[in-house]
Amino acid sequence: MLNESCGLRVAFHKYTFHEKSLKIIRFSLDSTLGSWLNFALASKNRTNMRLKTKLKIGEFSRLMQVTVKTLRHYEQKGLLIPEEVDPWTGYRYYSISQMTKLNSIRQLQRLGFSLEEIKDLFEDESHVPSIEQLTVKIEETEKLLQQLLARRSQLLEWVDSRKKVKTMEKFSIQSLPEIIVASHREVIADYSALGELCCTVIGPEMQRLGCKCPPPGYCFTIEHQQEYTPTNIDIEYCEQVEEMGTDSSIIQFKRLAEVPKALCMQHYGPYERFYESYTEAFAYLEEQGYKIAGHPRTSYIDGIWNQVDPEKWLSIIQIPIE
Repeated sequence: MLNESCGLRVAFHKYTFHEKSLKIIRFSLDSTLGSWLNFALASKNRTNMRLKTKLKIGEFSRLMQVTVKTLRHYEQKGLLIPEEVDPWTGYRYYSISQMTKLNSIRQLQRLGFSLEEIKDLFEDESHVPSIEQLTVKIEETEKLLQQLLARRSQLLEWVDSRKKVKTMEKFSIQSLPEIIVASHREVIADYSALGELCCTVIGPEMQRLGCKCPPPGYCFTIEHQQEYTPTNIDIEYCEQVEEMGTDSSIIQFKRLAEVPKALCMQHYGPYERFYESYTEAFAYLEEQGYKIAGHPRTSYIDGIWNQVDPEKWLSIIQIPIE
């Protein structure tokens, strides 16, 4: 009986030892397998990170030929947000797929779509403008085209006018057509006060009255004093406008009759030296046998508004003759 009992205990211990061994082996296998799986997943993630190209904002900017400032502006608008922002360094990274999106954004901008409109398009499933949206852009483009053509025509007229002035002989006989002018008459301290008067008084009042001036622009002065005075000059400033307006305390509108014949002469230099050109002009009139038939005009082409050097100021003296 004792031997049998000992045998059972031995057998039990062998079984228990065997089962514990199996558990240890199973645990060891599980641990090893788990570690291997974790290692494999980590390796796969590292492989994916290596395969997925990430471009820093500077690289993306250089490759796509767009400034970093523009990319940051797109990000602020929620239009092109970086694929990843490093939480530690703040570096922004863009993906290859975002190159295509940026190209689409630029293409839509070239077609006249605003950033807000483009953002709405990308939030829509189609990502493509509708026929209605394209039709609106076509209509807007047509209007813009007409405006640009009108601007081009005005600029060409201005260039032609300036060329005629530059190539004009020192003296020429021309006719001055009938025109409507906005005028302002005042006694000014001296010629230098005329520029400030135009900028601070006459110009703002004409703008308030809604005056429209035909290109290339024609403005001139008429002196009403009976004799030359270097100070307290009774001068009238006139500027051609498209139509008669309502007079104000500063601006009066009137129609000036055609001048069939006028002696025109270029004057380069400050206004204080007008007397030099008038001396030449009157000598020329006397030599040619002309008589003065009205108040002389002084038309201003280049002045303090576009030439710093007074020696480059160009004025045209226009004297009605018969």
